[in-house]
Amino acid sequence: MAKTPREIVDEGKLGKWQIVALAMTIWLNALDGFDVMSISFAAPGISDEWAVPMDVLGWVLSMELIGMAVGSILLGGLADRFGRRPTIIGCLSVMALGMLLAPTATDVTQLSLWRLLTGLGIGGMLAALNATVAEFANARYRNLILPLMVIGYPLGAFLGGLLASILLAGGDWREVFYLGAGLTVATIPLALWLVPETPDWLVARRPENALARINKTLRRFGLPEAERMPDESKQQPRASLVEILQPPLLGRTVLLTLAYLTHVTAYYYFVKWIPKLVVDMGFDASEGGGVLTFAMLGGAIGGGLLGVVSLKIGIRKATVISLLGAFVMLNIFGRAPADIAMLGWVAGVTAFFSNAAAVGFYALLALAFPPRTRATGTGFGIGFGRAGAAMGPALAGLLFANGLDVGAVSLIISVGSVLSIIAILLVRMPREESPG
Repeated sequence: MAKTPREIVDEGKLGKWQIVALAMTIWLNALDGFDVMSISFAAPGISDEWAVPMDVLGWVLSMELIGMAVGSILLGGLADRFGRRPTIIGCLSVMALGMLLAPTATDVTQLSLWRLLTGLGIGGMLAALNATVAEFANARYRNLILPLMVIGYPLGAFLGGLLASILLAGGDWREVFYLGAGLTVATIPLALWLVPETPDWLVARRPENALARINKTLRRFGLPEAERMPDESKQQPRASLVEILQPPLLGRTVLLTLAYLTHVTAYYYFVKWIPKLVVDMGFDASEGGGVLTFAMLGGAIGGGLLGVVSLKIGIRKATVISLLGAFVMLNIFGRAPADIAMLGWVAGVTAFFSNAAAVGFYALLALAFPPRTRATGTGFGIGFGRAGAAMGPALAGLLFANGLDVGAVSLIISVGSVLSIIAILLVRMPREESPG
């Protein structure tokens, strides 16, 4: 019996161009990471120049996270309807525009608007990327490749942070956004060249010349061609937001969304406030950026190791262990002394566990939904999770403005990781080794 495109990809080896396409998704996620964290590197300079109060600064730090929430939900659905590739290109264009406009802002309101726009593009990108990686990877390495894609996020923030610290030492905060804008614009032609449409989407949507397009991608990946399209009568109905909110997907959607939301509330409080908190301890902006850069390196290492560990014990167990570590380390960070070397190490270990857990959620979301609803389901989970991400920095700003210290704020917000563990243990996954 002739194999379907899904079976060909699942059973085949990873070819050179297939690896290149997957590596490109890691770079795209790295770009997302720097574009998101650029506001954190710039925050001390913004606060000083415009005399921004702590509670207002918390909302500024949250604006692109709010945009990411909306973008993940709305634009993630576009990836299921119009394709992974055009959604990725469109979102890159929106991100580039937002990053270019941010340094032109003359007050907090304008800056917040441009950060919201940037977040819209990033949110849609994240949903489309998660589905793309799950569909490009073979069955053998999928549990490893999904986390590797996600660690591009802290890796991009780490590498961008090294450059940002140099810019902050010799210039002003606006240069950080110009750096992100230039990298984003330069990435658009690379994505057009290296990221084809996924065979899974072409099978599900059946546009004109679908089989020819599928076989072109399979040849490029060094895989056998498909002889024919699977029988359309055997295909599942097309995706809709309603479908992921009905049984049997409802339970997975709700629990994974809640689990992700409660954890990233804690994660984004931590990474968004690091530079400002370090500066408030008496260090300069470049040193605050250096501590955040250390954290992003720890996050990248943690995400990468989670992929390896998940091959041995499964993605669910690896994620729960990471959540426990994140809870403990966030409270240690809240009581760390004002020593720049110690702050760097504690931040690195905290992000090691926190980002490993976040990586686990991306893999769980991709594996929880069948191909026809993968980007919709992932976008929904990430989108509402980003609502938690937005709450983290904003809630911390309010708590700081009311006189609470770093230790107390960290303890309150770290409870999110505990709630996340409870929710994730209740999820009934179809099977963790296949994307559907």
